[in-house]
Amino acid sequence: MARDEKLKERWENLQQKLANQFADGEVMELDAVIYIIGVQELGQLHRRFKKDQKVDLMHIAICRLLEPYGYYEFDYFDDDGWPHYKVLEQLPNLKAGEQSVLMKEAIVQYFLEKEYIS
Repeated sequence: MARDEKLKERWENLQQKLANQFADGEVMELDAVIYIIGVQELGQLHRRFKKDQKVDLMHIAICRLLEPYGYYEFDYFDDDGWPHYKVLEQLPNLKAGEQSVLMKEAIVQYFLEKEYIS
């Protein structure tokens, strides 16, 4: 199976699994999945977040997801337990479709590592 086909299959399986667990069967968009990863990485699962904190959670997720690609590196946890990352390399200018593929690839890899999917 070609790499793109495998990614598409894994992404759809992941979306379905997340939809069943978190969204009453409704397919979750990319941003929603990134948000869930941010909450997971923060480790404060049963907490309500304000709008600006939700943006911060998505930033945490993106940093964590792109860390294996060499764009970010974990730096420290602050006094409130929020992880902070430092930029190692600026992200290249990607078209929207290319950004989407990169993020889906990183998300699938994240959930493979967490053994949430296989």
